[in-house]
Amino acid sequence: FHIGEREEKCIIEDLPSDTLVVGNYKVQRWDIHKHDFLESAPGLGMFVTVSSPSGEVLLSKLYGPQGTFSFTSYLSGEHIICFQSNSTRFAVIAGSKLRIHLDIRVGEHFLDESAIQAKDKVNEVHVRLEHLIEQIHHVTKEQDYEREREEKFRKTSEETNSNILWWAIAQTLILISVGVWQIKSLRDFFISKKLV
Repeated sequence: FHIGEREEKCIIEDLPSDTLVVGNYKVQRWDIHKHDFLESAPGLGMFVTVSSPSGEVLLSKLYGPQGTFSFTSYLSGEHIICFQSNSTRFAVIAGSKLRIHLDIRVGEHFLDESAIQAKDKVNEVHVRLEHLIEQIHHVTKEQDYEREREEKFRKTSEETNSNILWWAIAQTLILISVGVWQIKSLRDFFISKKLV
């Protein structure tokens, strides 16, 4: 994605609780003379801020033009990940565009292939098995979180439907009572005028 040099850009990630999130990014600055993004942006860094659904700041750190950040979600819900450059130029002259390449991995622990190749086949199978077990636990956590969200949504829908039902019943009773009152008033009017 692209942002201005002094601009803040936030991304929302919906995460289950106790989930490791690892993010890699790389910043490129627009070069006016070459009309292209430079491969690296020396001297430019990024403030990375991560907030939990309750508003608690989980991570707030300055990184270089490329880096890796990680955090663990303690609550389930929408986590906000914000990026802002540490440019010291004033907003008027900081019109340069930045391109940020971002890769966010949620809940996965990637295997170090060089370490696996150094061990024998039994250890390799054991490490891969542990990795698969971790992935199964992560998928189970994701399913539990989605189940919680579905249950909360269903409860809200049922409450809304019952409110609509009671509102319809109240409207019907009001209409019936107004109709009875109008009939009684009309009857009394006709009796007082001796038309009936």
